[in-house]
Amino acid sequence: MSRSPAAGSRSWQPAYIALGSNLDHPAAQIVAARAELGRLPQTRMVLASRLYASPPMGPQDQPEFVNAVVGLLTQLTPQDLLSALKAIEQRCGRPPDAPRWGPRIIDLDIIAIGRLQIDMPGLSVPHPGAAVRNFVIRPLADIAPALELPGMGCVAGLLARLGDAGLRILPEPQAC
Repeated sequence: MSRSPAAGSRSWQPAYIALGSNLDHPAAQIVAARAELGRLPQTRMVLASRLYASPPMGPQDQPEFVNAVVGLLTQLTPQDLLSALKAIEQRCGRPPDAPRWGPRIIDLDIIAIGRLQIDMPGLSVPHPGAAVRNFVIRPLADIAPALELPGMGCVAGLLARLGDAGLRILPEPQAC
């Protein structure tokens, strides 16, 4: 006898989230944000890249960034996932009016959700800048080199074009 899914249940979708920080012990901020992502409802964190140091994008008079990418399986809608990411950013101390490309305690961006293509105010999937940012593509290649970003190409191919100039692998911070 087969069971039908419960009313309102959603299928599991893979989602890839980029994390970045350059303030207040950035590597520790990334580790804390990863832990928060692992506690999201209807979501499981299944993959995590290494940590990478990268020069800042935009104004150069700020500390270098620490970047990483995680792979999730989620039943959240794209809008609910975005809301959850914004809530994590606020809990971690990021002001909602943080300047674009400026220093930040934490930045969480949806890179891709399955094969979805979304273009609406406040949410674009895949992330429109992902294909030209080696600090996103390099860690994404750690966990999903064969991933096809809809309309952009395969992660391994994007990395081959971008290279990893300016990036350094960082050690994981020690747990308390």
